[in-house]
Amino acid sequence: NSNNPSTHTGNDLPVHNVSWDDCQLFIEKLNLMTGLNFRMPTEAEWEYAARGGVKSRGYKYAGSDNIDEVAWYKENAAGKPHTFATKQPNELGIYDMSGNVFEWCYDWYGLYSVEAQVDPQGPESGPYRVFRGGGWKHVSSSRVAYRRTTGANLDQTSIGIRLVLDERPMPPSTPEYVDL
Repeated sequence: NSNNPSTHTGNDLPVHNVSWDDCQLFIEKLNLMTGLNFRMPTEAEWEYAARGGVKSRGYKYAGSDNIDEVAWYKENAAGKPHTFATKQPNELGIYDMSGNVFEWCYDWYGLYSVEAQVDPQGPESGPYRVFRGGGWKHVSSSRVAYRRTTGANLDQTSIGIRLVLDERPMPPSTPEYVDL
């Protein structure tokens, strides 16, 4: 496809080489086309999903302590992304969260708070956006806890997107009419 910005293309390869801003335009068009409400995950949502949610076993990578079981990364990827879902999934059945391509999060980058929080939100503005996961060019950044940042409008060769589908609000119910 001529609209695919990826340096490596194929129907079963993840799209990459996209900026945060490019992803927002894609999401806007996708939502208009489908009538659904897709969005990027917040950083907290991304990490919760990568860690395995309530089924978490505390792994270093998304689904294992052995990176080779769950990720395409510098040592096994031969310098390119691979077919998605060819490594084992994490505890929630989600594939490729520790490797293949990094994934943009919605949040601006900010320091973590020292107190415990439930579903923390990032800062309202800033110079950098957050991306998480791991890419075919990297090793250390494949850990679930690893955070990376860059400018929102910069294309990054090994960054892609994972979408969240928010539940659509139910249409208003038809009111009951009473004959008077």
